[in-house]
Amino acid sequence: MTEVSYGVWDGIVFDNRDGASPFPANAFPELANVDDFDPKNRIRAFFGDRGFFIFDPTVSLVDALWRQMVEAADQSCGKCTPCRMGTVLVRDALDALRQGRPSPLGLAEIERLAVQMTDTSMCGLGQTCASALLDALRGFRDVIEAEIDRGPQPEQHGMAYMTAPCIEACPSRINVPRYIDYIRDGKPEHSLGVILQKYPMAATCGRVCVRFCEMACRRKFVDEAVGIKTLKRYVADQQTGSRALTFGRELIAQPLGADMRVAVVGAGPAGVSCAYHLLLHGYHVDILEAMGEAGGMAAIGIPSYRLPKSVLRKETDIITELGGRFLFDRALGRDFTIDDLFARGYRAVFLAIGCQQGIRLGVENEDPAMPGYKSGIGFLLEVHDHVAGLQTVSLSGEVIVVGGGNVAMDCARSALRMGADKVHVVYRRTREDMPADSEEVEAAIAEGVVFHFLTNPVRIVSADGRITGVELATMRQTEPDRHGRRGVEAVPGTERIMPCVTLIAAIGQQVVKGALTADDGIAFDRWNCVAIDTFDLSTSRPGVFAGGDCASGPSTLIHAMANGLKAARSIDDWIQKGHTCFQARTRMRQILNDNKMLADDAVEVPVKPQYRVHHPELDPTVRKLMFEEVEQTISPEQAYREAKRCMRCYRTYSVITERAIPEGTSP
Repeated sequence: MTEVSYGVWDGIVFDNRDGASPFPANAFPELANVDDFDPKNRIRAFFGDRGFFIFDPTVSLVDALWRQMVEAADQSCGKCTPCRMGTVLVRDALDALRQGRPSPLGLAEIERLAVQMTDTSMCGLGQTCASALLDALRGFRDVIEAEIDRGPQPEQHGMAYMTAPCIEACPSRINVPRYIDYIRDGKPEHSLGVILQKYPMAATCGRVCVRFCEMACRRKFVDEAVGIKTLKRYVADQQTGSRALTFGRELIAQPLGADMRVAVVGAGPAGVSCAYHLLLHGYHVDILEAMGEAGGMAAIGIPSYRLPKSVLRKETDIITELGGRFLFDRALGRDFTIDDLFARGYRAVFLAIGCQQGIRLGVENEDPAMPGYKSGIGFLLEVHDHVAGLQTVSLSGEVIVVGGGNVAMDCARSALRMGADKVHVVYRRTREDMPADSEEVEAAIAEGVVFHFLTNPVRIVSADGRITGVELATMRQTEPDRHGRRGVEAVPGTERIMPCVTLIAAIGQQVVKGALTADDGIAFDRWNCVAIDTFDLSTSRPGVFAGGDCASGPSTLIHAMANGLKAARSIDDWIQKGHTCFQARTRMRQILNDNKMLADDAVEVPVKPQYRVHHPELDPTVRKLMFEEVEQTISPEQAYREAKRCMRCYRTYSVITERAIPEGTSP
């Protein structure tokens, strides 16, 4: 394990250059996974917004601090003088010192500028980029002075990385502050361009994303998180008429030969995202889809009141505009096998078949064929077909939905719109434990859905061959386990029957049985998902990659699209080089995540409280009667106001390594 020679972190100075630290072992953070950056390339030093670690005492501290300031100067937006000018002045002064030339600034002047940047810059980049520099000047000035006295410093290797809490929280790692900056500058088309670098379904994500970025937003320490999803929808919805962005083969810089073909199995968010990026790389892509339309769970599993199908269709049409093909009504295991795909000349295959088979409750008298019993995904497919005019479906009486996720919320809210007299949601844990998006829960409550927490079904009641009710038991929480999670157990004697005419089991989904067989050579994990290498999404069969719900279990749209991008990169590597390549930025993110490097505390400078802008919504008493979209797009004025709330919490991180860091070579 790598030993820290000296450094400062969160204000704690650590000096073990003499081999004997004066601090107890628990006074300094225990670092994980920092021995090598890439294989056999030792990490010699690490710098961030909370301090720095020197693992190799021969590292040039001046050169390393200069590298940190180069990144800050390059990334400064230039809107405030302390950051715009301070980073450049300090960068150039450190550059002169590391080269052994006379510096325009002495160490005292460098320190004063660093303090001024920290105290008066208008955003997180300027406020934190000099943190490590100040720690070094105050804690280890003797090291810096000794290096200056020695003259020119040896050339060092490494890399710098700028990020923010919202970026790291997003599975697709979208540069959130950058696309918000463009909104503030009145350039929504540029903002959308930032999003399109990561995935094509911006308007869809702007409606149904679960907002991991907002959960990490530091603005919440002032008032409320920035409405990042709201702003994403705004910029996507601006693209109409003559202002709309267009897609075509002309966007592809280097079209590849006709033999460079890739098959994507499944036209859900993961498959569409993978195809999008492969097409932009010049590949010829066919998407084979079991249904008659694109979108996967986004099409059949998300009701129109959340995601109008016209919005989704416009974004999946990007694939055909880029030259890709949808081959509908082609089901894996029924119409073709993986062997067939390779026999047809496809160089690689991406499996994005999702989880479209419901999971049973596992209670007494459960029979999926019994009238009145529906799986969550099966019911949502009925709703989809009803809204599309393919069949007429209606409900009456009382409906019980079992589950606590977003699918359960969609089922409950859809059941009201399909004519149910009353809808109950039964969930065995507490409301705080529900995996569903809190906004979806609030919307369901506003529409009249009744929730029963710490309640679990134990038996299905029937008469004359159809469901008439569900026997429920009250649950209670048990003591926390070693991970801090509290289980639940039934309370004896609390059983009672709740009448209903329809029971919807929405506790999860799984991969459709029979889609993959042993002959396909694809291994499954213990959760009955496609087993993958998380590094590159490769499966047990060479040339076959998998992502989205079929590999992770039911997850979110943003996770699926992130998998699509990752798979496209891996497939490109596989075809062009025969192996997947090392990604330096991914490795840096791994270090930050494994060691919880990003601080989660209050802002450094006072910010005037200003509560967020919220979507206009249809009245609950009206909207629960129809499938029209509930949320509406905000105005340009509201978007500008919301964009100004972003504090641009950028942070810079850098490493010094033993040799040059590869990018695009085998790990």
